Amino acid sequence: MVIQGKTIAIVSYITVIGLIIAVIMNQEKHNAWGKFHIKQALMITLASLVVGFIPFVKIILGVALFILWLIGLIYAIEGKKKAIPLLGKLAQDWFKGL
Repeated sequence: MVIQGKTIAIVSYITVIGLIIAVIMNQEKHNAWGKFHIKQALMITLASLVVGFIPFVKIILGVALFILWLIGLIYAIEGKKKAIPLLGKLAQDWFKGL
């Protein structure tokens, strides 16, 4: 069960297509650990889209989001169910129904 969740978690951080694939994979498995990381990756993806529309801070926030993405990916690879800084708890609250 953990291995399946780990695969889902890692795939969710690999581009938007990976996020969609992870959501589809998790619909069949209903893995809570995978779902946790899907929410984290979704929040980073949405934040990246928003940052793309703010030209004067795009570079700074883009680097910050890249670091958060990297942290989330590392947590998934290491098998940790730990929220990313700043956005992690918000992601879990916003995407409860996912």
